[in-house]
Formats: sequence, structure tokens, C-alpha cells
Amino acid sequence: MEKNNIAHFFDQLAPAWDDQMIKEDVIIQEILDCSKVGNGSMVLDVACGTGVLIPDYLQRNVKSVIGVDISQKMIAIAQKKFQDERVRFICADIYALCFEAQFDCILVYNAFPHFFDPEKCIRHLSMMLRAGGRLTIAHGASRDRINQHHTGSAKPFSIPLMEAHALQKYMTPHLSVKHTISNERMYLVTGEHK
Repeated sequence: MEKNNIAHFFDQLAPAWDDQMIKEDVIIQEILDCSKVGNGSMVLDVACGTGVLIPDYLQRNVKSVIGVDISQKMIAIAQKKFQDERVRFICADIYALCFEAQFDCILVYNAFPHFFDPEKCIRHLSMMLRAGGRLTIAHGASRDRINQHHTGSAKPFSIPLMEAHALQKYMTPHLSVKHTISNERMYLVTGEHK
């Protein structure tokens, strides 16, 4: 999939993104608990969109958050919303960035179907984790609901969200799987840097 096409698709969605976002705080807190986001954490939010999770990170008194998204318009909205010195946004393809192993927590929230090569994504992100750092792939809805959602206008820009046990297999060469949840409420797989 051409990256410019994906960026254009999300640029078009950006103005209404926050209004259409459904976010359940209980699920978000469970995701952040499994990810070990907490006091002093250095967080990388991949495909951060308009910064949906930024307030939750800041409530947990993180040291820093870098939000990365391929959509210029998503990043522009996020930058207007958050002026906290702990937060920085980068408009880029995550594969074009290579941070040294510095993050305690890397999250891909509500975005994993837009990564067409899951193994490449996990391998690339795991190299940016500190020892003991955690990578979390999560959705605030069931796998079936996510896949149904992506049968609409997002279909050309996404792949089906795989079964959680299949995602575990992609993580295992790089990370030690710590949490797996796939139910009617949410989807989550968390791996810790070995």
C-alpha cells in the first residue's frame, strides 16, 4: 500500500476524528496497566492520531511522550491540543524513524490493521524498547468489531486484525508475551523486551 494514500485517507478523517472517537476509560486504564505506563515512563505512541491517549499518559505522570503519525492533519490537531513540555509529536512513517532503545512503553492503539507487515512492525518497534520495556498492540473493541469496521471505507487501507494467538507468535522471537486479552470488550497483546 502506498504510504501517501494512507496519509491522505487519514488526513481526510482528521477534522472529525475526536468527535467520532469512542473511548471507554476502564478499558484504557487496563491497557495502560498491562503496558506498565506509569510515573517516569518514556512512552512512544505509534499512529497516535489526534493524541487520544495523551491525557491518560499525562495523568500517570509519565516523563515523556512522543506521538508519531503519518497524517499531517492528525498531527496538526494533536499539536494544537497539547502544549505540555513532556509531549512531542512527529509526522512521519514509523519505519523512517529509529530511536535508540529508550522507551519504557510503546503502544499501537486502535491502529494495528493499518500496518500491512505485522512482523516488520513488531521487529522495528521492539528495537526501540529498553530492557524490560513493553510493546502493546491494543484495541478498545473486540477483534470482530474491529474487522467489521474495516470492511467499510478503511478496507483498502487495512488488513484484518489477526487472532491474538497469531499476534503472540509474531512477538515471541523479539519479546516475552506478558498479557493477551481478546474478548467482546477489547483486544490486547503485550510483550516485554527480553
